[in-house]
Amino acid sequence: MALKLRLARAGTKKRPFYHIVVADARSPRDGRFIEKLGTYNPLLGKDAENRVVLNTERAQHWLSVGAQPTDRVLRFFDAAGLAKRDARNNPNKGEPGERAKERAEERAAKAAAPAEEAAAE
Repeated sequence: MALKLRLARAGTKKRPFYHIVVADARSPRDGRFIEKLGTYNPLLGKDAENRVVLNTERAQHWLSVGAQPTDRVLRFFDAAGLAKRDARNNPNKGEPGERAKERAEERAAKAAAPAEEAAAE
């Protein structure tokens, strides 16, 4: 049985609240789980102490048994010092698309046209 350490959504519409749970990888996101390890409230500020509440002892146990955390849960564990998360790098993410590049070239050409005319005179 493949175990996942993941978030299960609770809370109402537009007011998210998550439970950090251990679940079988085949079970649905908000469905059956084995154990609840903590909570995550994204509505609180990043510096709020109860934004993420973890039972670190049980989380360490499940990691030692072989449960695989999702990326978001791994971030929480890295902040708590339970696991190491390697930084990811996507150099193409901030690059503009083709249409945006074309528009930028057109703007640059329009801005350069009056300067060239002034230099020619």
